[in-house]
Amino acid sequence: MRHNKAGRRLGRTTSHRIAMFRNMVTSFLNHEKIITTDAKAKELRSVAEKMITFGKKGDLNSMRLAASYIRDKKIVTKLFTAIAPRYKERNGGYTRIIKLGVRPGDNALLSRIELVEEEIAEKKPAKKTTKKSAAGAAAKAKAPRAPRKAKVAEEPVVAVEDKVENTAEASEEA
Repeated sequence: MRHNKAGRRLGRTTSHRIAMFRNMVTSFLNHEKIITTDAKAKELRSVAEKMITFGKKGDLNSMRLAASYIRDKKIVTKLFTAIAPRYKERNGGYTRIIKLGVRPGDNALLSRIELVEEEIAEKKPAKKTTKKSAAGAAAKAKAPRAPRKAKVAEEPVVAVEDKVENTAEASEEA
């Protein structure tokens, strides 16, 4: 059973896997997008988002933690000065994975992992309304509706005495 054992092994030893992800996150932050297999991209996402979170904190300890994982000091500087400030208002979700298809040689699923651009998240312009929809919206806004009354089936009110008289007359006629 694999209880509480998170992460994919990817067919590598632990030291090989750690070295591979250190190299991949360095390249990813340098180019801001890379193409890799689907499983590697999913594992790289958690590492890259941790590095961006360190960059958002911006203190000395975070810089040292990021520098201990990222291979190139220039990339650490880029992370803290250029990449992390873009996401200061965003709480996670800094990367996106786009599936590209299969690799011809071994049919491995390929994906592109890239940084999400913050400009996309800005306010979108309001939808244009047509004359019909604008007129309908104006009519609805002008006349507020009165609450509906429950419909009750109306029966003619007949006094009990009339029913008795009617039954008496019917019996005399018979």
